[in-house]
Amino acid sequence: MRLVTFTKSNSMPRVGAFIDNDKNIVALATAAAELFPDDDATAFTSMLALIDGGAPALSRTYELCDRTVTWGVDAALQPRCEVRLEAPLPNPRRLRDCTCFLQHLRNAREVRYTRLAAREDDPEAALERFRAAGVLDVPAEWVKAPVYLNSNHLSIIGPEDEAIWPNGARRMDYELEWAMITGRSGREIKAESAASYIFGYTIFNDISARDIQAIEIRTGAGMGGPGKDFDAGNVLGPCIVTADEIKNPYDLDMFALINGEEWSRGNTGMMDHRFERVLEHLSANQTIYAGEVFGSGTVPTGCGIEQNRYLENGDSVELNVEGIGALTTKIAKPADWRDRGSPDLN
Repeated sequence: MRLVTFTKSNSMPRVGAFIDNDKNIVALATAAAELFPDDDATAFTSMLALIDGGAPALSRTYELCDRTVTWGVDAALQPRCEVRLEAPLPNPRRLRDCTCFLQHLRNAREVRYTRLAAREDDPEAALERFRAAGVLDVPAEWVKAPVYLNSNHLSIIGPEDEAIWPNGARRMDYELEWAMITGRSGREIKAESAASYIFGYTIFNDISARDIQAIEIRTGAGMGGPGKDFDAGNVLGPCIVTADEIKNPYDLDMFALINGEEWSRGNTGMMDHRFERVLEHLSANQTIYAGEVFGSGTVPTGCGIEQNRYLENGDSVELNVEGIGALTTKIAKPADWRDRGSPDLN
C-alpha cells in the first residue's frame, strides 16, 4: 500500500492511498463512509490514526481500495493531478535521524580536512598529518552502534512545499536519505523481531546549513543544532510504502538530481546499521512508540558536502528511492533573508 496525506481546495488534510500507478487516490475516510457507514472510521482521520489502528486498520485499507475500484465508488476517488500532496506523516510522535551509512561520514571528513589542509604551505603533508592523527576516521563508537540526532518533528514539510533558506546560512545542502516509520510500540526490541515493528518507509531530505553546522560542531554541541533545526528543514514524501509492499528493503537504489543533474547515487544495502539494529539499540532503555520516524542518515555521495559543492537559491532537489518514488523540493531564499556573517565557512 502506498499511503498519502493530501489536501484539496484548502481543505483539511485527508489520508488516502495511491492506486492506478499513483494516478488516482482513494480518500479512505470517504470510502469508509460510503462502503461501511455504520463502522467506526476513526482510523482514517489521519495517517497517525491509521498507524495507531494497527493491522486491522491496514487490512481495512486494502479492502476499501479494492471495493472503491470494483464497486465504482466515485465519491472516494481523487485524481492525483487535482490534489496537493502533503508530508505523508505530518505529525509524527518523534523524528530522529540516525548515522546508518558510515561511508558518508568518511567522505565528508575527507573533504573538510582536504579544505583545511589547502590553507597550509604544504597541503599534501598537512592532509597526511590529519590522517595520522586519526581525525578522518569515524569514531569507534559510531561503528559499534547507530548514533542519532533529535530532529524537529514540529517542522516537517512535504513534496509540494519549499525548503526555506535560513538566515545567516551560506552553504545549503541536501541529504539523500530514506526513513522508517514504526507501526507499534515496544521496549527492549530484538533485532531479529524488529521487522514486525516497522509500518513502512518514505524518503527523507534532511536539509542542512553546513556553515552553521560547522560552528556547532566546533562548540562540541554535536552535528545538530541551528545548522539543521530550522523551519521547513525536514522533508518527507511523497508517500509511505507499507513494509509488506517491499520485498527486500536493503536492496533499493537511491539517487539525487539537482536541477536534473545527477549528484548522488547509492543503495540502501550500503547501510552499516540497518533499521532493525536501530530499533534494538534505541529501545534498550526507552519505549519506542508507533508513529515515530527514523531517518537513515545520508547514503554515501548523498549530499553536496561530500563533493564540496552546495545548493543555490531556486535549486530543485529530487531524491529518488526505488519502490518509493521521487521527492522533489525547491530551495527558496526569502526576500527578507539576512546574512549574519558566519565567521568561518570551514
